[in-house]
Amino acid sequence: MGRRKIEIKMVRDTNTRQVTFSKRRTGLFKKANELSILCGTEVAIVVFSPGNKPYSFGHPDVQSVAAKFLEQEPRSNNNVSSSCDSNMNMLNQQLAEVMNQLHEEEKKGKFHDEALNQCKKNQIKELEELHDLAMELKCNIKSRLDEIEAVETMLLIKEQPVEFDENHVSRRKRRKI
Repeated sequence: MGRRKIEIKMVRDTNTRQVTFSKRRTGLFKKANELSILCGTEVAIVVFSPGNKPYSFGHPDVQSVAAKFLEQEPRSNNNVSSSCDSNMNMLNQQLAEVMNQLHEEEKKGKFHDEALNQCKKNQIKELEELHDLAMELKCNIKSRLDEIEAVETMLLIKEQPVEFDENHVSRRKRRKI
């Protein structure tokens, strides 16, 4: 089984065509940049949007590549060209190294962001647990206070017992009847 062929059709909707163009243009320029860095070549691309707006990319720049293409720039001797090529290769290698460092730093940044988010989640979880514990302690203290109040009441009753007066009780019974 190989790759399935996808039929290429023109996008009919103008808005969708503009969005597709923008996305594809970025990818096309990125590929051209990679080609120039990896192979040490000079590249120029000129494209027109569906709205006839020109976009260009060139390495080292569009004008010099276009001039060479159109042979408007006279050929220089090989020594100058060779030194330019070696400088260009050295600069391309430095650019590739810097891009790799940038990529590594972005990875580190994402890792640190994830670690920070995890710490925040752990702190929130700990705060929720502390809140639950505080509520539990509050309930325990309230029940202990209720128990202490009940014991105090019983101690007061024990120190001053209530005396019953039978005459007093009987008078109440008579009134109710």
